Amino acid sequence: MGAADDANHRHEEASPLLPPGGGGAGAGGKKLHQSPPPSPPEAAKCCADGVPVVMGEPLGAPAPPRESWNSGVLSCLGRNDEFCSSDVEVCLLGSIAPCVLYGSNVERFAARPGTFANSCLPYTGLYMLGNALFGWNCIAPWFSHHTRTAIRRRYNLEGSFEAFTKQCGCCHGLVEDEGNREHLEVACDLATHYFCHPCALCQEGRELRRRVPHPGFNGRSVLVMTPPKEQTMGRGM
Repeated sequence: MGAADDANHRHEEASPLLPPGGGGAGAGGKKLHQSPPPSPPEAAKCCADGVPVVMGEPLGAPAPPRESWNSGVLSCLGRNDEFCSSDVEVCLLGSIAPCVLYGSNVERFAARPGTFANSCLPYTGLYMLGNALFGWNCIAPWFSHHTRTAIRRRYNLEGSFEAFTKQCGCCHGLVEDEGNREHLEVACDLATHYFCHPCALCQEGRELRRRVPHPGFNGRSVLVMTPPKEQTMGRGM
């Protein structure tokens, strides 16, 4: 019996299905202590071009450079390119009917028809209220400057504060921090709309017309069916 028990004990120790420390009872009926499972190995560190990668994305990858606006704030007639006639229209709307230009910009930016009235009508009310109370359009810019911020963020455009720091060569510490820079850019968007409101609307209109087609125009060719000409019956020659 002792030899048989010794053989069974050696078989259990050699079985690959049992944990390394043994999972059964010992010779004296006492339960053997199981060794804790080995800790998982440390995740392999991968690099892509010398940059650490986590979940397939490199850490510390440089952000894409910001693009410049297609035209400046004071470029009333645009860049004299193929959009010249459209730029003249934008300039006239910004000078005479800024409510129409703002509604058109929002409709084009949202890329869906039906948003023109939802933007133009509130802007018109604020425009008339500001002119009635203060003699100039000073209330509507508080309502419209959010569109400039949204355009700048969607197309990764350079903000006014960032462009100013590049020209003067100062305040680089504020530009390096992303959070502080965005707060300053939002304040600059409001200041641009407040002090140069028609010019800001025109700049946004020129930018959107070069990037986004009008939602009411799908760009598809239209097949025009012309009725047949009047036919008469007669004998063939």
